[in-house]
Amino acid sequence: MLIEFKDEDFENKIKKEDISVIQFSASWCSPCKALKPVMDKLSDEYKDRANFYITDIEDSGINTGSAAGIRGVPTVIIYKKGIEIDRKVGGVPESHMKEFLDKNI
Repeated sequence: MLIEFKDEDFENKIKKEDISVIQFSASWCSPCKALKPVMDKLSDEYKDRANFYITDIEDSGINTGSAAGIRGVPTVIIYKKGIEIDRKVGGVPESHMKEFLDKNI
């Protein structure tokens, strides 16, 4: 299950967690909407290995998205104790997202 992310969660959660995965999205973004159920499913599959978040770059995640240099959505970033490990930009099939997660967590 994806957890709704707010900017203050970066200090309170992301910097303290071993592995965090954040999907940066926007309400108007069709590929973001298509990726959300994929990330929801994968968050259940990988729940013992990472915490999964979703945020809107124009709302609750505007500062975190800006600090991360988000230029396009959807963007999925994997963090380890608040440090970016890797990112994937754009809507991708579930198999590609699994490969990305397997490589990084």
